[in-house]
Amino acid sequence: MLWKALFLWFVLMGLAILNGAVRVEFIIPAVGEATGHVVSTALLSTLILLTTWYCIGWIAPRSVRDAWMVGFLWLLMTLVFEFGVGYFISHRTWLEMLADYNLRKGRVWVFVPIITGLAPVLMAKLLWTIG
Repeated sequence: MLWKALFLWFVLMGLAILNGAVRVEFIIPAVGEATGHVVSTALLSTLILLTTWYCIGWIAPRSVRDAWMVGFLWLLMTLVFEFGVGYFISHRTWLEMLADYNLRKGRVWVFVPIITGLAPVLMAKLLWTIG
C-alpha cells in the first residue's frame, strides 16, 4: 500500500508543478496575482481530490488508520519537497516561504497541504460509504 501511495504522491507533485506553470503563464496574466493564486489553489486542490478519488481503490487502504498514514506521508513529503526546493534550489528565505501560508494576507496556499493530507481519508471514507 505505501509503495502505491508513494508513487501517487509523485503523480500529485507532477500535477502541482504543471499547475504552477499554468498559474504563471496563463492564470495570473488573465486575472492578476491575488486572484490567480486563489484560482490555482482551488484548481490544484480539486486535482488532488479527483486523482485521489480515482486511485484510492488502487492504493487500497484497509482502514481509516491506513488512510491517515497515507495522508500523513503525503503531507510530510509535500512540506519537505516544498520547503526543500524553495530553500535549496530557489534560494528563498524561510520567511518568504512562510508568507505563502499567511491567510491574513490573502494567501490561501495553506489549503493545498491540508487537502493533500486529508484527501486519502476523505476519499477512502467516500469509497467505503458508496461502495
